[in-house]
Order: sequence, then structure tokens, then C-alpha cells
Amino acid sequence: MMITKRKLGRGKVRVTFSMPAIENVAQLNLVGDFNNWSVAETPMQQGPDAAWSVALSLEGGRDYQYRYLANGSQWHNDWAADAYLPNEFGSDNSVVSLKDSALPAPKKAASKKKA
Repeated sequence: MMITKRKLGRGKVRVTFSMPAIENVAQLNLVGDFNNWSVAETPMQQGPDAAWSVALSLEGGRDYQYRYLANGSQWHNDWAADAYLPNEFGSDNSVVSLKDSALPAPKKAASKKKA
């Protein structure tokens, strides 16, 4: 499991959510406050290695809560989440932080010195 974050322009961040293959799971959806907790809006795609992933462009500068829904009935958390918060159902939600302090440092361009 992993989350990768890449800064885009205009305050947006490209976030890729990944989940390894889960036995007997035919469908996996990403559900969170970025899609109003819709269980159908953000299906994840399965790659050749059977791992699941989906990429979203989200507004930076804030945290988002989310979970994974397998086969429309089983909830999974992200072991690689930035944090966890209790939810009203007696379990935890995963949290991904897109605040500046939680984003990777921009790659520095090699400076070319003129002789």
C-alpha cells in the first residue's frame, strides 16, 4: 500500500492511492470526503500485478479522510495513511494530508554555472 503525492499548478496535488491485491476481491472503490463518501464514484483499476490504484487531483493545503470499499461490503484502511481518525461507526478512517509540510519537496533543477 502506498500513497504518492505530486504537486501540480494552482494549488492542486495529484494523489495516487494504491492497494495490493486482496484475495477474493473483484471490485475496489476509493471512498472519502473528496467524493462525498460515494461508494461508486471512484472505482480503482487493477493492474497486471493485481494491485489496485487510482489517481485523483485534489485541492492542496488540507487533509482528506478516506477508506477502501471491497466488493461493496468490506471496508479497508490504508496502512500507509498519514494519520487515522475515529469515525462514527466505531472504526477509523485513513487520512491523507496535502498540507505543504506533508508534501514531497520539489526537485531542485541543476543550476548551470556560466564559466
